[in-house]
Amino acid sequence: MYDPTVARLTYRALLGRRRALILGALPLLLIVISVAVRVLTGADDQTASDVLGGFALATMVPIIGVIAGTGAIGPEIDDGSVVYLLSKPLKRPAIIFTKLIVAIAVTMVFSAVPTLIAGLILNGNGQQIAVAYTVAALISSIAYSALFLLLGTVSRHAVVFGLVYALVWEALFGSLVPGARTLSVQQWSLAVAHKLAGGDLITSDVSLPTATVLLVAVTVLATWYAGQKLRSLTLAGEE
Repeated sequence: MYDPTVARLTYRALLGRRRALILGALPLLLIVISVAVRVLTGADDQTASDVLGGFALATMVPIIGVIAGTGAIGPEIDDGSVVYLLSKPLKRPAIIFTKLIVAIAVTMVFSAVPTLIAGLILNGNGQQIAVAYTVAALISSIAYSALFLLLGTVSRHAVVFGLVYALVWEALFGSLVPGARTLSVQQWSLAVAHKLAGGDLITSDVSLPTATVLLVAVTVLATWYAGQKLRSLTLAGEE
């Protein structure tokens, strides 16, 4: 299910100079903000939770997921180069799975690692806040990558739709509207973070069992459907 050649090409596409600069901008900003906050306010658990939850998990992780998930396949479909890939004797689900693994790896590196560093800067991992948000970033990276890879497979405007989801639904409705929180990847990952950190600094409107089921279901279904769409794209080209 994993093809090294497809993975190498996908890594090369995602980590090109322009996209790598975009991917690195938000993590760098998070680190700068964390240093400034630590210098100005000192080590404070509530402040650390606010910064990591309000910026890292609610904004940085989904946006990086958009860039990595849609960028793993969207440009190839847009410029037609996907035809070359589909002409090879590779199973379509294997192509999707390989690209998903690459997107997950890139999203994790550019989101979870900076989250851990920022958490250590902010409060030295007091009350396990840095570790809890890092695990939440790792988990949400998987779901976001699957969702946005699917979006890149089905739409030529995947980046626009992905940013709308990340900035409007996750960052706005997912944080402010109670009913929308149940359908938020951010809230699902926060349920895991709450379990790890304990206390009331990290909260979620979704229980851990429900969050676990939804995270697995969304990841599996999005990956499966992306494979089906890629298969139908092949058939359309052959016809």
